[in-house]
Amino acid sequence: MAQLVTTETRGDVALVRIDRPPANALDLDLLAAGRDTAEELRQADGQRAMVEGINRLFLEWYSFPRPVVCAVNGHAIAGGMILALCGDYRVCARGDVKLGLTEVRVGVGYPAVAIGVVRAELDPASARVLALGAELVGPEAARELGVVDELREPDVVLERALEVAEAYAALPGAGYAGVKEQLRGETVQRLQAIVDKGDPLLSGWVGDDGSERAAAVLDRG
Repeated sequence: MAQLVTTETRGDVALVRIDRPPANALDLDLLAAGRDTAEELRQADGQRAMVEGINRLFLEWYSFPRPVVCAVNGHAIAGGMILALCGDYRVCARGDVKLGLTEVRVGVGYPAVAIGVVRAELDPASARVLALGAELVGPEAARELGVVDELREPDVVLERALEVAEAYAALPGAGYAGVKEQLRGETVQRLQAIVDKGDPLLSGWVGDDGSERAAAVLDRG
């Protein structure tokens, strides 16, 4: 059966062709095909917004000039783990807690800032185990891999994180911000440039050329 509705990319425009001989009369099949096409185009906008939102979230916290201490008192998987990696110090609960990067298990890549933080904060061997192996690890293994800095019992994780934060906060603010810039500034600038230009991941999620369809043209043949 011939395809009733097709979509063609022309720059920032999606050309939607309706082809139901002899007169493009609306029937149930054509209505369903038209609705599905509109939903697909709308979903691309949502995926772009999701990637951009993820990048902005991680970049803001990773570049935050003041101390950021993370209390990991539950599972930290995928985005949750990357958010923890954005911190300057990470306190994790002992016990039945799993940490890991599972994107490869669901067949998706990483937004630019997410994988940039992983590469900057973990050594290559740890990044390979977690990102390529998609392993979920417990607290002890997470500490050995450099994901977290110390382990505490679950009921004192937050209290300990607050203690560390208070100690960091007592340091001269300008000096802290300056050293943090020295440590992370090059990575932040590189990631910001990628975000400004457009995350390459969008070429796989949105369109072959990586561009969002800014408009649609309906052609009823």
